[in-house]
Amino acid sequence: MSAGARHLYVHLPFCAHRCGYCDFVTLVGRREGHGAYVDALLAELHFEQDVLADDVETLFLGGGTPTFTDPAELARLLAALPRAAEVTVEANPETVTPELAALLRTGGVTRVSLGVQSFRPELLAILERRAGPDVVRAAFYHLRDAGFDNISLDLVYGIPGQSAADLRHDLAEAIALGPEHLSCYELEAKPGTRFTHAHGDELARQADAMEGYFELVVETLVGAGYRWYETANFCRAGRRARHNLGYWHGEDYLGVGIGAVSTVGGRRWRNRASLGGYLGALAEGRLPPRDEEAVGPEVAHRERLMLGLRLDEPVPLAQVAGAVDGEALVRMERLGLAERRGGGLALTRRGRFLGGGVTAELMAESPAKSTI
Repeated sequence: MSAGARHLYVHLPFCAHRCGYCDFVTLVGRREGHGAYVDALLAELHFEQDVLADDVETLFLGGGTPTFTDPAELARLLAALPRAAEVTVEANPETVTPELAALLRTGGVTRVSLGVQSFRPELLAILERRAGPDVVRAAFYHLRDAGFDNISLDLVYGIPGQSAADLRHDLAEAIALGPEHLSCYELEAKPGTRFTHAHGDELARQADAMEGYFELVVETLVGAGYRWYETANFCRAGRRARHNLGYWHGEDYLGVGIGAVSTVGGRRWRNRASLGGYLGALAEGRLPPRDEEAVGPEVAHRERLMLGLRLDEPVPLAQVAGAVDGEALVRMERLGLAERRGGGLALTRRGRFLGGGVTAELMAESPAKSTI
């Protein structure tokens, strides 16, 4: 196997509209600048060619709304990026036309992640999403008609005004489409966003319902034959998101674009979110402005434990030994929340519902406290 990162993330920040709850690195419109941004992405990738493995395993185009990018520029980018076994593109339903679906397929994309959020028009309006349920279904079938056999749907729960009945409706509608993968996320509205100002009281009420919503999601999707392989992710057999598994397994990855993060060989860097600084530096033949940090063994072990315990498979103890509080592990085992299996550590089904709380208990305060 060649050295270097085998997972590549490409950030396309452009969106038609910035939703009120969003805190991702996004830019509204700016179609006239899409070509210059693609030029900069490819220039950065050229700078980092020695960081990337020859045999790239996964490629993920995220955003923003990657499929809002000018089609000619998106096609040019896809043609220039390295080939990979899994190539995922995030898409908003209203951007998916038969032509766009064909462009993605021709461009080597193997997997599309469709941002549905909800099938309830009134909830979509609260989220400021532009695609209604019929548009979502049309987008899904355009992708199927183009030959895609690996489609993921994103759903959100805890939306202001949402009830358990609304969530059941959303899950039923999603299952009826028959996607290979579903991601179901608890709505997170960051403090200070206009969304929290508009819906703060209702968000507080929804927080009390999240545990019940989570259980409803898991029970419904597992009952429909999906594997609950990660805290918020469900799949048909053989359809786990390989790119995200790379993150959860603590593997190296390279990210290009504004705001993108990379972790390679014990180093981590994040490109700053300034479009002007990014374009200017790369146009002058320099790396973009970025912040760097070292990722030592202690940090790597803690991150491996934190992310690995989100999965339904054991984390090898050899990879996290310095991060586990031995006394806490015995206590969590006694409570039926964690278990040792085949040289690894995993949360039980009950422990997975409590998730982050159990993981926090298991995390050693320092390597000296670990007895694993």
